[in-house]
Amino acid sequence: MNEITMKLVADKLIMQALEEDITSEDISTNAVMPKEQMGEVDLICKEDGVIAGLWVFERVFTLLDPNVTVSLSVKDGDEVKKGQKMGTVAGDIRVLLSGERTALNYLQRMSGIATYTRSVAKLLEGSKTKLLDTRKTTPNMRIFEKYAVRVGGGYNHRYNLSDGVLLKDNHIGAAGSVRKAVEMAREYAPFVRKIEIETENLDMVREAVEAGADIIMLDNMSPEMMRDAVAYIDGRAKTECSGNVTKENVAQLAAVGVDYISSGALTHSAPILDISLKNLHSAA
Repeated sequence: MNEITMKLVADKLIMQALEEDITSEDISTNAVMPKEQMGEVDLICKEDGVIAGLWVFERVFTLLDPNVTVSLSVKDGDEVKKGQKMGTVAGDIRVLLSGERTALNYLQRMSGIATYTRSVAKLLEGSKTKLLDTRKTTPNMRIFEKYAVRVGGGYNHRYNLSDGVLLKDNHIGAAGSVRKAVEMAREYAPFVRKIEIETENLDMVREAVEAGADIIMLDNMSPEMMRDAVAYIDGRAKTECSGNVTKENVAQLAAVGVDYISSGALTHSAPILDISLKNLHSAA
């Protein structure tokens, strides 16, 4: 997805998030701020981490009011420190208050994913193995969460079901066998599509190689079984390790020699990075 398309899709999703939070009005803000008044608020990081999603944070406010100005001293991918002032947001105080939570929800979630991803990716430095995310994303947040993975130093697996062929255990069961699933996918999919298939044991690996799979996923295998599988595949297909990947075992898994390690935890288990808007004051 190119940058223009991504931002068009993002605008629609951001508007839905704003509509979820402001169904008719912001009663609290309207009660204390009945008319326009210009103000400014500081964007503060409350713990160390990697910042991601600043353009989404800014877009929340400019969709509410294009006259809001966001001035930043950091960029996506920067490492930030506890207590660091990262910028300011200036505009109608009513807009700053109404957009605050939605903007921070995006920024905290995306920065948390980038922070966790970078901590895992660093453990793979010096190896040939690339760290991939999965489709285990929050509904309606995939575009933002996968972007955050890239900011953190990871790579994106397929974006959605239309983006690539990945034959998992239930696909294999529906087709009847590993070989049959690969053959049917090869016949159906355009020739430019690579075919990946999930395997759980060495018999399935052998069948996948014989069937001509392009990528073989080694799912929930022990390191010893994966090592045997990689040796058997011997470059005839790309290899991907998946299943119960953690920071504690990722280096051991990479040492097996797989080309990719995919981890759903990058998006479904990363904690948020604590960020706040503080020190709101009138610009008058």
